[in-house]
Amino acid sequence: MGNRLSKIYTRTGDQGTTGLGDGSRVPKNSLRIEAIGTVDELNSALGVLLAELNPEDPLVSPLKWIQNDLFDLGGELSIPGYQIIAESHVLRLESWLDELNTELPPLKNFILPGGSKAAAYCHLARSICRRAERVMVGVAQNEQINPQGNIYLNRLSDLLFVCARILARRDGGQEILWERSEPATKS
Repeated sequence: MGNRLSKIYTRTGDQGTTGLGDGSRVPKNSLRIEAIGTVDELNSALGVLLAELNPEDPLVSPLKWIQNDLFDLGGELSIPGYQIIAESHVLRLESWLDELNTELPPLKNFILPGGSKAAAYCHLARSICRRAERVMVGVAQNEQINPQGNIYLNRLSDLLFVCARILARRDGGQEILWERSEPATKS
């Protein structure tokens, strides 16, 4: 593969537009660009989580696969009409989700993000994933995009929730349970 970026700055975006993979230009605040950026942000959050984990951790390999999938999803979004995320990507997430969820006790209460640094990073990635999904729903309302991308993000947020639970409970740690506040009384 040749050099993809010979010069980092191009000046082509100085007027508030950016180029898509098909050569067309769109405003930098378009929903499609917001979706691409949010998927990139999610990928970066997973990078922070991975930096916190031991390289031998069993979650590392699936998370690296997911990072590659997210890069593909961003590429898919940058080329209108292009499709790379398929049902097989979603099924792989579901398989990991089923496998990982067997390690956990049933959830009897809502949990708060946290429990450990790694779990907190995972919850942050999960919430960014949900935002990416919402933005992609907006894109799909106005433009034709591959529906598998939204399905993928929906499953991924579930998987990240399960991973956060696992990480919070590691090494004798625990999940932080939500404590319901008492309703305010009228004065």
